[in-house]
Amino acid sequence: MSEKLHLTPDDAFPEDLATLPDQELQVLDSQVQRQLNYEYVAEGEPNPETEFRRDDINEEFAERETR
Repeated sequence: MSEKLHLTPDDAFPEDLATLPDQELQVLDSQVQRQLNYEYVAEGEPNPETEFRRDDINEEFAERETR
């Protein structure tokens, strides 16, 4: 997985989050959240792809809590 601080909408994103270990999912979540924060500050609103990714990660976290 990339060591970038941000995960831009053009960067690769895993097809199946369920296959990621918890630690990698947490890193991915941090990268997406940093990108989302950047977009709000720099562009005034988030990119739809970044929002989708955040929602997808949140759903995976919720799914893992029920396992």
